[in-house]
Amino acid sequence: MNILNQEIILEFFRSNYELFLGCLFLGTFIVTFYLIPKVLWVSKEKNLTAPVVGRSSHNVETPSFGGVAFFITLILVLSLIQSMRLSYVGNHLIAAITVLFMVGLKDDLVVSTARVKLFGQITATCFVIFSPELHISSLEGFWGIYEIPEAVGLALKAVLVIALINAYNLIDGIDGLASMVGIVVSLAFAVAFYVTKQPFYVLVSISLAGILSAFLRFNFSRGRRKIFMGDSGSLVVGLVLAFLGIRILVIKPFIPLMREGHEPANRLLFLACVLFIPIFDTLRVIIIRKLNGTSPFSPDRNHCHHVLLDLGYSHKKASFFLALLNVFVILIYLYVSPQLSNLWLSLFVVGIYGAVFLLFFELKKKTALAARSTHAGKKAATRREASFSAFSRWKNGIF
Repeated sequence: MNILNQEIILEFFRSNYELFLGCLFLGTFIVTFYLIPKVLWVSKEKNLTAPVVGRSSHNVETPSFGGVAFFITLILVLSLIQSMRLSYVGNHLIAAITVLFMVGLKDDLVVSTARVKLFGQITATCFVIFSPELHISSLEGFWGIYEIPEAVGLALKAVLVIALINAYNLIDGIDGLASMVGIVVSLAFAVAFYVTKQPFYVLVSISLAGILSAFLRFNFSRGRRKIFMGDSGSLVVGLVLAFLGIRILVIKPFIPLMREGHEPANRLLFLACVLFIPIFDTLRVIIIRKLNGTSPFSPDRNHCHHVLLDLGYSHKKASFFLALLNVFVILIYLYVSPQLSNLWLSLFVVGIYGAVFLLFFELKKKTALAARSTHAGKKAATRREASFSAFSRWKNGIF
């Protein structure tokens, strides 16, 4: 029996949908788990490791090519899914992933300029936004807006894709955070696509969750098996999440969900909650930098994960905290959304963002007070030591 035969795969998929999803998750997990040690070996043999610099969250040179395993697994899975002819958009996604992977890999190897990275992102974005299956012609009543011109739809998709790629890239600052948030987001999308009967997108979401779950084991490692996803990984994952997010916006109104109070007009708000951590962290950092009079692109330690690290959280605890915060925001949205109109729900989501902003403002203030207290303690200890030294010299001079 030829297990790669299209008809056999389709028959198994149709008759055992949930089992197929479980097998796909397990398969992507196993393939990624197998590939990462190979990538690690090559990286160390060729001395390809991320150096320790001033803002590094690691203190040992570590390979940053986890994205290589992501890329190989994703291409294999998308090729398999494409053979099932569930959708033709997979070819566009493969092209976009390939372009962005090459851009990220170059940056991991020799550091690319911002211009090269932006050009690569725009090129990859074009494969997504011009796909017929991702055509946006209406906002379904969001703030009273329905039909929109095609140019506006293209611009909206382009902004969302490029913004989400960079937002996800920015949260990849400590061990586990990007992976755990990616798992939360991809599983939330998987549930949404499962409920609305979008099998191709369920398969892509489940595959991404399997890849990131396998990567977590190595990213949290403290020994020779430790690896980062690098730009080749974070850019690709950000692209896939943006691709899935765009699909959420273009799904035709689904009557069963509408009967439960989940209106199509709220899809942008749904995305704002599912992608809460990447969007919130990016907005927060940009606002703080502008208030401080610095460039929005200048590096600093104002990211949410930096605040938690400065409070004494470990990488694992900080990542769990932020991932659980993302889950909490999603659950709150799902509970409240059927009960509020689009306008009031918009204000509610803005309120969530504002409340979490204030939370991190207080946490940041707490870390600043702790830092000043520690600094004052060190100065006092230095003065005491100097006084004791002077007294010792005086005593020795007398006796």
